[in-house]
Amino acid sequence: MRHVFLALSLVLCTSLYAQNSIAEKEFLKIEKKVIEWRHDIHQNPELSNREFKTAEKIAKHLKSLRIEVQTGVAHTGVVGVLKGDLPGKVVALRADIDALPVTERNDLTFKSTVTSEFLGEKVGVMHACGHDTHTAILMGVAEILSKNKDKIKGTVKFIFQPAEEGPPPGEEGGALLMVKEGVLENPKVDVIFGLHINSQTPVGMIRYKPGGTMAAAQSFTIKVKGKQSHGSQPWAGVDPILISAKIIDGLQTIISREANLTNEAAVITVGKIKSGVRFNIIPESAEMLGTIRTLDYDMKDHINKRMEEMVTSIAEAYGGSATIEIKDATDITYNSPDLVAQMLPTLRRVAGREQVIQQKAITGAEDFSYFQREVPGFFFFLGGMTPGNKESFPHHTPDFKIDDAGMLLGVRSLTEMTLDYLNQ
Repeated sequence: MRHVFLALSLVLCTSLYAQNSIAEKEFLKIEKKVIEWRHDIHQNPELSNREFKTAEKIAKHLKSLRIEVQTGVAHTGVVGVLKGDLPGKVVALRADIDALPVTERNDLTFKSTVTSEFLGEKVGVMHACGHDTHTAILMGVAEILSKNKDKIKGTVKFIFQPAEEGPPPGEEGGALLMVKEGVLENPKVDVIFGLHINSQTPVGMIRYKPGGTMAAAQSFTIKVKGKQSHGSQPWAGVDPILISAKIIDGLQTIISREANLTNEAAVITVGKIKSGVRFNIIPESAEMLGTIRTLDYDMKDHINKRMEEMVTSIAEAYGGSATIEIKDATDITYNSPDLVAQMLPTLRRVAGREQVIQQKAITGAEDFSYFQREVPGFFFFLGGMTPGNKESFPHHTPDFKIDDAGMLLGVRSLTEMTLDYLNQ
């Protein structure tokens, strides 16, 4: 009898999904628009907290669909609310809209030539992480769902988030500020879905992981103080550059000799060193900037503690002094296991069972994690690499590329996940 009940439940669920699914022709019809939106956004990238034209384009589109729109959220964010014909729960869908200070050098016909100022320097601006595709995909989802309100049992909240790459120094921004300003309230969100296109995953494929899927990211600043002297007389001073080198070497032993890497991965990277003015002067000070990535809260606490101890001790051992400041940038991107299990049948139906692959955690970071701290969330990766490519370029690089063909699956996935969740 139990087997009969399960079989009947499966038939009923399948029938319900079929009843509420969007016709394939609707997706195919929207694809050209999504690609055009993406190309336009890619050619007109804007840095974090400065996404004025991008926000204007999004808001204009949502208003044309008769979706309730709020602008100026977390500086430049846009939020749309679409109420279905029947009451029910609230699903939030998120896309990030900011670009990076990277000068594009690929051969795309719609490549960016935009320049701007970043930290006092003139830089190229490029969508080198795929946020242009995320924005275009969610604009497409909004258009399809707005034309199918009769299939929506509940409410959909479209969150177009600025500053995922981090707000400029001295400013608030990103998901954390959106949460602070109440983006998950009025109406109160029950679950949130998000995706990230990936240049090294073939088009048509989806990757996911229950639980911790992306790392917590922290930034750190180390300031080393020595004693200035002539470069020909190092014994007359205390060399902060030498101390910095010893500190960098020491920090890596925390990962290689103290972190239990069979538990989760962890990374400490020094990305910038600034010191000195001439070849023959030992300077008075040095400064280092870097990042810490962790996927386990106990490991995070231990690494932070040991870094603080090691930085000061090494500097003192060489006759100088040093301070370290560690700041949180994002939390662990944590996919609710129950929500993942609930939505996997949808992804497998949309993409094909063999194209939906469980992966290991990665040390990249996402401030989508701040939404997931408040409500259950599911964040997955969408293939954007041309199948058969022998060379793909990583995110945040000048040669980064995404195949337009990958975006339609993103539109279908978020649309069908929304409908299936609200109608279950």
